[in-house]
Amino acid sequence: MTKTAPLLFYERMPAPGVVFGCLLPVPWVGAAVGLLLALGPVDGLPDRFAPLALALAHALAVGMLLPAMLGALFQLFPVAAGVPVPAARWVSPCVAATCVATAAALGAGFLGVGRAAFALAAWFGAPLLAIPAVLLVLAGRRVAGTHATTRTLRWIGSALLFTLASGATLATVLGLGMFAPSATLLDLHVGWGLGGWLATLVAGVASTVLPMFWQTRRWPARWQRWLPAWLWAPLLLGSVIGWRGHALWLWWQGWGWLALGALSAAGVLAVGGARRRHDPAWPLWLAATGAWLAVAVLGFAVRWLPPGWPVAWWMGTLALVGGGVLPVNAMLGKIVPFMVWMHLRRRVPKHMRLPAMQTLIGERQQRWHARLLLLALAAVLLVPLQPSALAPLAGALFTLSQVWLGVQLCRALLIFRRVSRAFARG
Repeated sequence: MTKTAPLLFYERMPAPGVVFGCLLPVPWVGAAVGLLLALGPVDGLPDRFAPLALALAHALAVGMLLPAMLGALFQLFPVAAGVPVPAARWVSPCVAATCVATAAALGAGFLGVGRAAFALAAWFGAPLLAIPAVLLVLAGRRVAGTHATTRTLRWIGSALLFTLASGATLATVLGLGMFAPSATLLDLHVGWGLGGWLATLVAGVASTVLPMFWQTRRWPARWQRWLPAWLWAPLLLGSVIGWRGHALWLWWQGWGWLALGALSAAGVLAVGGARRRHDPAWPLWLAATGAWLAVAVLGFAVRWLPPGWPVAWWMGTLALVGGGVLPVNAMLGKIVPFMVWMHLRRRVPKHMRLPAMQTLIGERQQRWHARLLLLALAAVLLVPLQPSALAPLAGALFTLSQVWLGVQLCRALLIFRRVSRAFARG
């Protein structure tokens, strides 16, 4: 294992509003997603193409996870790589609103409001979201790939651009209503969105934050050199040859599942051996890495599983909630208090004592949030057993977990504002 921690440039942290504006709405959007699950029409569930399933997937991916990821990247580029994202201060105030509006348009289209909703998402939402993606690509060109996180930062904007482009194409087809979307393009959109963007970014960020906050062992240098190529190689191959034949299509998908499984298994081992296993958010990371491993196993074995099993529902839930929401929530509970403390340390004279970072969001509150979120994940996985009865329960639990986190983050921000104003007046 590598012994030394990567150099971090804390003095280059962006202004608080650049990141907080993206991160703080996330749990409240999550609460709305939970209400959609609880109150939405369950007809067709758990089929992956059921209207509610499609609306929920895009509400999570675009409305909740995308602004969280973009806000984290606005922070990570200058701190982890020493390279600021150009124009981030001008773009960040619009990120959360654009993500939510695009997700709402897609959800409205899937739930039958009208095809015009797809056109709005494709022709307005996707181009607006492409702006921060292009900025990430431009910043990535200046990043030196010295470890897994910086190597991920160098290329992650390209994965987001491909996901947006394929999604806009599919939404345009749905908006026109003239012909069915391409199954190949749909698979590539899902593959790049969940594997090329979400899983890659979670893995790249985890290689720095897990040793930093949870004291896991660092990946060997030879492993770090393989990110993001480890996950992207099968996706790139599938993008080129996926149109040419069924046998090749199955081959590149199998390769992708094996790559994801190997990386996830390494993550499970790393998190399982963490020194700070007593931390309230540690179970979320353990469940997240286990969820990605389960996604890989199900994806590889799906051809041999009984056709009546709700494999698509399980895989989507494990990837988006288990592999996306869990680590994002775990990081929000760490990064927001950490940023609050760091920015206060800049503003407050050094001889003045600050509130301890651990007190900004208490461990008891974090522990209850983790329990609620894990219970919500289990409930969502069980929805196929009885959708009409379990979907409201799962949605209510998910909403409660996100409201709980949102209140704690708002409390930390209020402390930040109160202390900052007190010393500004002084």
